[in-house]
Amino acid sequence: MRLIIMGPPGAGKGTQSTRIAETYGVPAIATGDIFRANVREGTPLGVEAQRYMDAGDYVPDSVTNSMVRDRLAADDCADGFLLDGYPRTLAQVDELDGMLKENDVALDAVLVLTVDPEELVERLVKRAESDGRSDDTEEVVRHRQDVYAEQTAPLIEVYAERGLLVTVDGMGEVDEVSARVRTALDGVA
Repeated sequence: MRLIIMGPPGAGKGTQSTRIAETYGVPAIATGDIFRANVREGTPLGVEAQRYMDAGDYVPDSVTNSMVRDRLAADDCADGFLLDGYPRTLAQVDELDGMLKENDVALDAVLVLTVDPEELVERLVKRAESDGRSDDTEEVVRHRQDVYAEQTAPLIEVYAERGLLVTVDGMGEVDEVSARVRTALDGVA
């Protein structure tokens, strides 16, 4: 299965990605995790990514596209993958379309988790306190929501027009959301 998981920051994409990847036996590819690993390791990419992440902005497409292209070429992606955090812009949709075409594969679905905006702020501020994440202050969280609405939400319409969209309510306990996700994806798999 080849999937994308989308939703605003804090919607639970990372949590659900892990569960989906286990269920379908595909790697979960989270660009945010890769960026944060580079930040922890102090790599040049990490230093550059940190600057954007701290401001609540997206890491530039050129960096992200190259990273995703390399990752999708890995052997463990031959039978499928779950992308979390990519694509985020219409230009990245075009880039991903090209990558998939080169490999003669197609997406099976685009899963969108929906969550109340104020719940998102509460979740992310709480996560910042427990995880010590500098990119999750309330001001930055609200800015990231605005950036998502402006740059990423339009992708939902693109994938809906292609008949790939699967929307799931991301509110509630993790297990409840996971059950809704499984039910929604069972119709796709």
